[in-house]
Amino acid sequence: MLTLEGLCIQQDDFTLSADLSIAAGARVAVVGPSGAGKSTFLGAMAGFVPLTKGRITWKGQDLTDAAPAVRPIAMLFQDHNLFPHLTAAQNIGLGLRPDLRLSTAQRGAVDRALEQVGLQGLGPRKPSQLSGGQQSRVAIARVLLQNRPVILLDEPFAALGPALKVEMLDLVAQMAAQQAATLLMVSHDPDDAARLCPQTVLVAEGRAFAPQDTSVLLADPPPALRAYLG
Repeated sequence: MLTLEGLCIQQDDFTLSADLSIAAGARVAVVGPSGAGKSTFLGAMAGFVPLTKGRITWKGQDLTDAAPAVRPIAMLFQDHNLFPHLTAAQNIGLGLRPDLRLSTAQRGAVDRALEQVGLQGLGPRKPSQLSGGQQSRVAIARVLLQNRPVILLDEPFAALGPALKVEMLDLVAQMAAQQAATLLMVSHDPDDAARLCPQTVLVAEGRAFAPQDTSVLLADPPPALRAYLG
């Protein structure tokens, strides 16, 4: 269980609060109007955004003051954070060791990750030599190779076309299921949310609301979400 207890974030005139729990193994979309704080919400869980008050726990373990690197959380950002001077295999290997001093077993794990995401033989290529979809697969492989029980996705496929985005969403669903990972994904597209996530956290009006059924929420959205979706 991932629990946000009495959480409050204050940044200048922006405030976001949350008091909710997410079951282990759940797949949860995070939706809401632009500027509502969806990325801030994920950033707080990952340890990149400081809390004004409250605490975050995972299976009873207090993560509130833990550094991002030691949290049981892996995060994939919208720009994928691929290093242009490193190969695809090296970018993936960063998920195991930031200094890339990989053992033979770890290099084998990178090769298997490349195969899992359909990039066999492309390990030596730099990001500039890969398509947008292939870059997304490299980023997914790095996150999954960390084997963290919680995965956070911050609109990682927003720049992809519809068909390729569906392919990436299905790949993430498959990989998360294999690892029994808890997944939260920020999305501005209700179709993406419905395809990947049975539950949804609405972020609106300064609050992240408890998870609710995605189909029910999208069928009858509250005013703040209805105005955003149009």
